[in-house]
Amino acid sequence: MKKISIKTTTVGSYPLPTWLTVHPTEEALIDATRVVFAIQQQAGIDLPTDGELYRFDINHPDTNGMIEYFTRSFAGIRSDVGQKEYVKFNKMHRWQFRRKPAGVVVDKIEEGSLNLLADCERAAKIATTPFKFTLTSPYMLARTLLDEHYSNFENMLMDIAGAMAAQVSDLPCACVQIDEANIPGKPEDAPLAARAINNILENIKAESAVHLCFGNYGGQTIQKGTWNQLIEFVNQLQCNHLILEVARRPENEIQVLKEIRPEIDLGIGVIDIKINHIETPDEIARKLEKISAIVAPNRIKWIHPDCGFWMLKRSVADRKMHALAQGRDRFLGIK
Repeated sequence: MKKISIKTTTVGSYPLPTWLTVHPTEEALIDATRVVFAIQQQAGIDLPTDGELYRFDINHPDTNGMIEYFTRSFAGIRSDVGQKEYVKFNKMHRWQFRRKPAGVVVDKIEEGSLNLLADCERAAKIATTPFKFTLTSPYMLARTLLDEHYSNFENMLMDIAGAMAAQVSDLPCACVQIDEANIPGKPEDAPLAARAINNILENIKAESAVHLCFGNYGGQTIQKGTWNQLIEFVNQLQCNHLILEVARRPENEIQVLKEIRPEIDLGIGVIDIKINHIETPDEIARKLEKISAIVAPNRIKWIHPDCGFWMLKRSVADRKMHALAQGRDRFLGIK
């Protein structure tokens, strides 16, 4: 048996159970979250998530509402967007994946009605094992807003980060993960984005993680950057471990992961969530053999999907999780 400890985890979201879409009550949400935990545990996931079911918004089917969950809760942001604001935002960002801002900033951004503690406590009451709670990166949130108050992106960003940092210190979970999928498309903002994310990381008392990917908008990759452009950004993060999109990235990018500072544990994506193909345990074991030969076997501490599961059918997501755990075991020589 190889003397390497590699744990399995998921990134955050899980496909919304049908009954929750029909009866979106608090009782149904609790029941669905309990099911999501159980499915992951039965699949062999060491650190499950709550599935982020409470963030789903039927009006945002391409992003599962992860942005609006935060922006519509903050004080200082108006969710209603008029034509002039719509046009102005589109002139600022020539994005195909988002034409409408998540909100219009009209005053200083503060916590408002955001209540991460309540949502984390809901999960903690029904979780039977340690679990991970996820947040959207303040940089990612800031890039989706139309600023009509600050006239200074950095000031707006740091207020968002401050509002989120104030909520993370007492979250009852084993790990808090921050998700960032926008910086790959604008790597020149790396120092600023890292400073905002670190502002939150410094307040986390649990283990901390940062998930980085190249976007998952309706199952599509939306950022054209490379890992080579992001190593400086990654090395500035004050987190315990990383959750990196690797399965869908070109193989020639793996080499650069060796440059990530050794104090940060590596999490490697070995499941492609943008396709329905169910990876076999052998395929995953071979991926791990190839990647570990490049970055050094003792660097890989986590394996996981590239991103969240919410765009997939439940049957596909469930089988991918089983393969993930079985592939890890095969690589380690456990089974």
